[in-house]
Amino acid sequence: MEGDFNTILLGSSALLLVAVVAVRLASRTGLPSLLIYLAVGLVVGEAGLGIQFSDYGLTAELGLLALALILAEGGLTTRWSVVRPVLPFAVVLATVGVAISVAVVAGLVVLVLGADMRTAVILGSVVASTDAAAVFSVLRRLPLQGRISSVLEAESGLNDAPVVVLVVLASSDAWGRTSVLTGVGTVLVELVGGVALGLLVGRLGRELLVRAALPTSGLYPLATVALCLLAFASGQALHLSGFLAVYVAALVLGNSPLPHRRAVLGFASSTALLAEAGLFVLLGLLVSPDRLLSAVPEALFIGAVATFLARPMAVALSALPFRLPWKEQVFLSWAGLRGAVPIVIATIPITEGVVGAERVLDVVFVLVVVYTLVTAPTLPWVGRRLGVVDSNLAMDTEIEVASLEQLRADLLQLKVAPTSKLHGVYVEELRLPVGAHVTLIVRGGRTIVPDQHTYFAHGDQLLVVTTGAVRDETEARLRAVSRGGKLARWKGDRGAD
Repeated sequence: MEGDFNTILLGSSALLLVAVVAVRLASRTGLPSLLIYLAVGLVVGEAGLGIQFSDYGLTAELGLLALALILAEGGLTTRWSVVRPVLPFAVVLATVGVAISVAVVAGLVVLVLGADMRTAVILGSVVASTDAAAVFSVLRRLPLQGRISSVLEAESGLNDAPVVVLVVLASSDAWGRTSVLTGVGTVLVELVGGVALGLLVGRLGRELLVRAALPTSGLYPLATVALCLLAFASGQALHLSGFLAVYVAALVLGNSPLPHRRAVLGFASSTALLAEAGLFVLLGLLVSPDRLLSAVPEALFIGAVATFLARPMAVALSALPFRLPWKEQVFLSWAGLRGAVPIVIATIPITEGVVGAERVLDVVFVLVVVYTLVTAPTLPWVGRRLGVVDSNLAMDTEIEVASLEQLRADLLQLKVAPTSKLHGVYVEELRLPVGAHVTLIVRGGRTIVPDQHTYFAHGDQLLVVTTGAVRDETEARLRAVSRGGKLARWKGDRGAD
């Protein structure tokens, strides 16, 4: 028993180190780290080190939990002021766009490959969903202009829910006796219910975290992630969309005045990384390399249909009421990254005993690997060619908040990024609201107590003390100057998006 435990501990420790290295490698190559995790699973699996694993039920359950953690991290790190202007389009793309994509893929799978309608709908649904982990990890490193990044992040957080409902419905015994109208009604009820539940848990959790004076800062990240998982588990138990519930709850919590915000986001990011690594290693163990080769032709065909036909049609038709420029539509079409979500969802029909479901998993696995290798590394090049990526564009400013409860004040911490236009701005030109002051600057290892003649430089770390009443206004001003310079307010940038 002790030897088995040590072996498991050794393997888990090695996996964690691989996960950390994979993030570094992914940041340099532009590839999502999921491909490295999948490769690890294949190496230690039956074709490599010989570990046998075929528990589809356990993989499906752990996969759904891992996706919930990934969505929670995505919601916590997404700013509502950025998402709000694009939310109508993102909702249409995540619902109507998904329906269009499913219809196109399923129709061609039936016509060309001769599959039955049930299998075709499952395949069409599985490949219609973009992957939150892949989108967040790749696109947040790109300085995208306008609303593109916001649309993709919101869509990836929202479109998992309708896809899961569709696949569960198509995999259940009710498939043959459910009318189209009944199916649409079921999907809508689960989605609306998931949103309502997420709002309820998020708002109650916000009040709890803001009002509760927890004894140590380390409890805030645990409580925040626990609230997100509570929303997910409650949604699943009530037969509502747990994915929408966890994303909406995390979005509400992430846009609340949480104490120790950076610690919360760091913990959520690390938890999501661990979940993603473990999930993909499991998926790599689950598939059989001997079966993958025969699935390549189908995977290439379905992937081509999804990437070059279904996704562009879904984006174009969904964008009609919003008059989106064609260049942004092309980039949105190409940036429909797939990853954990399709592979995990593809395990659901296997657990339900659907005939031919293992073949679906093999096809989806190959499709995800091949088309991730094609699309993810080319996104920066495509973005530059279309003129939607600007290397000189200042990225958003991350501001850490620590509560000074006895003083009824907050301590803000931020770093002047290489693209920030805070560089060269003097303290007196910052014009923070009354009640907010820059108290300390750390530059090159030296500590500077600023006065009106002190200016900011790239790489500086700033500490700003602000009263609770003007904290939001202070954060907005810091973001505005970081993006637009000292004349940001005159240029119309108030840091609200």
